[in-house]
Amino acid sequence: MKAFLSLLLLLMPLGALAAPADSPPVLVEGRDYALVDAGPWKPLDGKIEVVEVFAYTCSHCAEFEPALEAWVRKLPADVRFQYVPAAYDARDPFARAFFMAEQAGALGRTHAALFHAIHDQGLLARNATPGELAWFYGQHGLDQARARAAMAAPEVDEQMRRAYDWARAIQLPGTPTLVVNGRYRITARTHAEGLRIADQLIAQLRRSR
Repeated sequence: MKAFLSLLLLLMPLGALAAPADSPPVLVEGRDYALVDAGPWKPLDGKIEVVEVFAYTCSHCAEFEPALEAWVRKLPADVRFQYVPAAYDARDPFARAFFMAEQAGALGRTHAALFHAIHDQGLLARNATPGELAWFYGQHGLDQARARAAMAAPEVDEQMRRAYDWARAIQLPGTPTLVVNGRYRITARTHAEGLRIADQLIAQLRRSR
């Protein structure tokens, strides 16, 4: 019995140092994220920023959206989430429509609905025109003529330039892509893994304050 107790005491420190079986794996640069030097999309002002770079025509983004929405709803107060469209083309009507809707305060009722209209209902084609997009926003409470005019406004031109430059700075590989604080571009293999890595990066950044 004494020999058993001695062996148990010797093993206890090893058990204390071992990580719990259900703890997430340690994050590794080059596997879980790439370091970039883009800077945050908006001034942090004491927040941690998570950005999703997306495209409305991207089927993977549409698939990701419900899980992402649920995750965003549970974010703590010190984390700010932001959508940024992938502005590959300055004329892209979908990206321009996003910035128009953001300025109009209409994203809450139109963002997920636009994915649904394209990928599930077939109401809009992937090459929809500004006029067709204005019709969609008209179905969600915006004035069609004003929405179409706002998509072509100088303010949207500027946002498109910013989005293009930011995508280059983060070395955007495709959509959807999550970026934390404009510094960590997540390189996940699955949507769930991307959210898990984002959670870990948020926790690390919070501890480093």
